[in-house]
Amino acid sequence: MRSSNRKTVARSKQLRRTMTLPEILLWGEMRKRPGGFKFRHQHAAGPYVLDFYCAAAGLAIEVDGKAHDMGTNPERDARRDDWLAAQGILTLRILAEEILKDVEPAIRMIEQECAARSPSTGFAGPPPLQMQGRIGGLA
Repeated sequence: MRSSNRKTVARSKQLRRTMTLPEILLWGEMRKRPGGFKFRHQHAAGPYVLDFYCAAAGLAIEVDGKAHDMGTNPERDARRDDWLAAQGILTLRILAEEILKDVEPAIRMIEQECAARSPSTGFAGPPPLQMQGRIGGLA
């Protein structure tokens, strides 16, 4: 992934201090490392700041409020998602109102997506040696 510039890093630090209520609620749960996955919040990625990011799964989680549907925001979000996809990062968008209603379904969805994308779970990448007919690396 292309490194972030100082302006993006400074913006990510500022955003950490001014998170929205849905972001605060979600971060409170994600700090507990659901499914054993580590998350970063307001993570600088190239020219963008991701609401949440799981490096192990290559997953960005974005909390979308009503503003994301207004004006040119949908096109801007699409460009951002395309740029992240080119870096191997999938963007999972969750509506802010859903988090406010009940954060648990959002956490379960994030956990499932991380497990599906993580090589350490066995869902991605080559099968473990035992499944290839080799135990302990011996053929």
